[in-house]
This record gives sequence, structure tokens and C-alpha cells, in this order.
Amino acid sequence: MARRPLPRILSSSSASIVRSREIARTAADSATDVLHPLITISRGLRLITAALRGKWAATPKERRSPALFLTAAVVLVVALIPYGPLLALVTVMGAAAWKGREKPVVRTGPDEAELARLQALYEALVPYFSVPEDPAPLFAHGGEWDKAFSDYAFDGSGRPSRLTVRYPAYFTDGEADARARIEQLLHAKSGRGREYHFAWDEEGNQLRMSVLDALPTSIAAQHFVTSPGEIVLGFTDADAVQRTVPVTAGDENRDAPPVIWRTGPRSTEPHLLVVGRPGAGTTTLLRSIALQALKDGDLLIIEGGGTGEYACLAGRTGVLAVECGLAGALATLEWAAHETERRLITANRARQAGHPVPEDVRRPLWILLDRPGVLADLAAADGHPDPQHLLQVPLRHGRAAGVTVVVAEQFDGLEYLSEPVRSHSRARVVLGPASLGQVASVLGVPPHTTPTPEVPPGRGYARLGAGPVLRLQVPATPDPYDDATSEAHRRAVLDLLPPREHPVEAVPADATPAQGTPVDAVPDAPPAQASPVEAVPAEG
Repeated sequence: MARRPLPRILSSSSASIVRSREIARTAADSATDVLHPLITISRGLRLITAALRGKWAATPKERRSPALFLTAAVVLVVALIPYGPLLALVTVMGAAAWKGREKPVVRTGPDEAELARLQALYEALVPYFSVPEDPAPLFAHGGEWDKAFSDYAFDGSGRPSRLTVRYPAYFTDGEADARARIEQLLHAKSGRGREYHFAWDEEGNQLRMSVLDALPTSIAAQHFVTSPGEIVLGFTDADAVQRTVPVTAGDENRDAPPVIWRTGPRSTEPHLLVVGRPGAGTTTLLRSIALQALKDGDLLIIEGGGTGEYACLAGRTGVLAVECGLAGALATLEWAAHETERRLITANRARQAGHPVPEDVRRPLWILLDRPGVLADLAAADGHPDPQHLLQVPLRHGRAAGVTVVVAEQFDGLEYLSEPVRSHSRARVVLGPASLGQVASVLGVPPHTTPTPEVPPGRGYARLGAGPVLRLQVPATPDPYDDATSEAHRRAVLDLLPPREHPVEAVPADATPAQGTPVDAVPDAPPAQASPVEAVPAEG
């Protein structure tokens, strides 16, 4: 059967139909452009009318009559003044045009790049959040990410800054290794170089990841508003602690959340251990603690490194000794052990006799030991006992005797720490760049954040006893005798130093204290410095 040809109107005029549609579409676009001002004004008048109607409906009935009278009076005044109706018309048209203008479209969802990033995160989590036995897996290859990610946000560079992940109930979120794998994966896929916080909601089977802002480094050494026995180790996140103290950061006065370490007879963590890499700020933290402890206590400083970082404290009121040599360190620590025993005996006799404890026993005594591993090497080479063994009595009975021990060591010298130091120093601080394993080895548990490879001096983590791990930024407390110290920080430290007990005599540049001589005998000429203290500006 032969095919019948199409009607002429369908076969020959298809091109004309397409051309007619294009002409009609062009005419509609042109009309829209011409009538755009009228459309805008009409939309604005409609919105203004709707707003006036809603306001009239919300006006109480007893106020409608005065409102009508006021409106009529305004209309009458406008009608009577010259060019009043014209000005009123122009004003109404202008308000309508402004009200009816097209507002920018607000993006409510992720763009293509963000969708690709979310899908990549979803696919990367499939091997960890799925099992073959699951009949309806929440995570599956080629699945929908919006069922697993309930909340998300991106920064200006397109990297995730906030993400909430729903995971199946059979995931072993109670195991530290399983959580660490997920955190490491999200850290790598979301972008390195930032510090992430991970909050596991084991009851709700949710993981919340967020990017933390860097802690401010503008807070320098100053008088902190604290009670006796409280030491400000540094400052942390606002939601991590329930207390703030007023501080001065540059030219700004504000409240900052501190990390408070409580010492004294009622302290549960009477001794502190600080660990970090060279240049991480461990000496800065000890210097900050020393300035705060001198307000109502006495101080013994033993510096194993021998770099003269504590020369500014030598000879000051309340500083009993600043020792750098092995013989002086042994003599000082032996005296500290006998002083601890004397305090215990005196306090016990006073309580038995019903008398108050003497003032010299109640006055806190602080022992700051920096780099004990170096002293341990020197003692082993000379055949002397490890100076840390003399710390056993102050560490064990320091809380009852009012003696507080602070030890600072580097990661490569942790093996030289004695067992009493490890077991009795339950307040811990880790400063500087460190891996999760290093932080966990010192603090006992890993932090809930991802350490970054580059951090400013004084940045790290703190854990007081069995409490949570807190981010920490130590207040800037540099050596005021260092040429690299800024004038503002130099003046801040010098203003906190107590006065000297005796005038300081000039010491020749080539003079070096003999081994075993207390450094406070020549307080302004530490062995590591080649120039006398007269070159340092006076405290004024």
C-alpha cells in the first residue's frame, strides 16, 4: 500500500511556523523590556497596598477613627499646597518603584562544585559506614548524600566548614580507633591546614564536624583577676569553659575564657608537666606561671638548658634562687626536699597543739624545673644521682606542705622523666606542633580536634587531671632581656616583675659563675649572655 503524502500545510510550512514562534518570542521579550517600569511600579503598588491593608487590620478599632481623620487631614493639606498632588504622585510612584524592584536571588542550596564535594565525601565514607548485611544501607555507592548529611556549610574557598553526618547504629562509635579513622578521613577530604572539631553524639548516631577559629595571640602578660592559688595557663574557646576574665589585648579591653589551674591544699592536680618542641613556648609558659606565682609565693627556678631565659627573675623579691649548674640544682632541690619535710612537721605540730599554721608554712613555695633531661645527662656523666630523685618528696607531699612543682621538658627528653614526675604531675600541657599520638601520650587521651602542622608559639592543648582536653594559647611572656622582644611585650613583663632585694653590681662580660654558685649572686649576667645587664633598658 503506497504512503499518502502529508498535507501541504504540514510539509511545506514547517519553517514558517518556527519563524513565527521566534517572532512571537522576540516581540514578547521586547514588550517585557518596554513595560518593565510599569510592571515594577505595579508590583510595588501591590506590595504597598498589601502592607497598608495588613497594618489597617492590625489597628485596634478604637484607633481607626483617629487614623482616618489624620489621613484625611494629610490629603487635604497636600491638595491645597502648590504642586502638592503632583509631588504626592511622584513620591508614591518612587516608593512603588523601590518596593517593586527585583531583589537578588538568594542561593538556598549548594552549587555544582559544592554538590560534587558533598558527593565525594559521601562516597569516601561508604566503606566505613556500610556492611553487606544491611538491607537498606544509609551509605551505598551511588547513593544520595542528602539522606546522610543533614547540615552543611562552606567557606569562601568552597571547602566544608560545617558538616553533620548521620551514620548507622551498628557503627562502633565507642571505639577510639574507629572514630579516629573517620576523623582522619574527613580532615583529609575537607582540606588540610585547618583545625577541625569533632563532636560525636553516640545516642543520636550523629557526628558534627566544624572548623575552629584560631585562638587570638594578642593577649600578653598582665595582672589577671584570679583568686589566690589560681594560675591562668592561657586562653581557650568561649564554649569550652564557663568563666571569663577581663584582659587587655593590644588597645582593646574585653573578656576572654581562661584555662585556670587551681593549686594549693585543696587542689586535685597540684603539679604540672609541660611538654613541647624547641620554640613551642614551654619556657614562656613557665615564665608566665612564675610572674603569677610571685604575687603571694616564693620561687625556686632550676634551668637545665642554661640559656639564661630566667635572668630577669634573678635577685627579685620572692625568688629564692635561679640555678643553671648541676651542683647548684642538686643543692637547691635537696633544700626543697628538706623544706617540704619541715613544713609538714611544723604544720602537724601546730594542728596537734591547736594553733594556726605558721605564716612561713602557709606561704606557697614553687619549684620550676626546666629541661631536667639535660641535668640528668650531666649527673650521669659526673657520677651524681639524677636531680629528679630529689623531687620525690615535694611531689608526693607538696599539696599538704604548700609546695607546687612545675616541670617542662621537650618531646625528645620524655624518656628521661622519672616515675614520680610522671605519676604525680596530673595537670598536663602540650605546646607546639604535635601529632595525635604525641598529644595522647602526654595527656592520656587524644584531643577532639585535629592538630595543624604550623602553629604560633604558645599554642597547644591542656588537660587538668581527668578533665576534658582544651585548646590553649599561652599569653605572650617573652624574655625582656632578649633583643628580639618588642617594646610593648618587654614593658609588660618588666611591669610585672617584683623589685630587686639588693642592688646589682656590674659583672664583666667574660665572667662566668663557678659551678654550684647560685645564679642569683650574679642575676643580670647569665652564662649564656655575653653582655652585662647595663645594656638592657631599666624597668623605670
